[in-house]
Amino acid sequence: MKLKHRLNRACIYTKDIQRITGKGERQSRRLLKQIRIYYNKSRHQLVSIGEFCEYTGLKFDEVLPHIIG
Repeated sequence: MKLKHRLNRACIYTKDIQRITGKGERQSRRLLKQIRIYYNKSRHQLVSIGEFCEYTGLKFDEVLPHIIG
């Protein structure tokens, strides 16, 4: 799959998770929190797209179109 857009960020946000999973805001925030706990990150640390993919078992190529737009 060729994408014309270039990904210009490395972290994932709640809104991205909502688009990818179809879950609501609270569930998406909860998932982001679970990923932070899994990777032993502090509350202020960001979760990378790669960490999200590894944790959920989704492939980067499947996630990317939802993040770009």
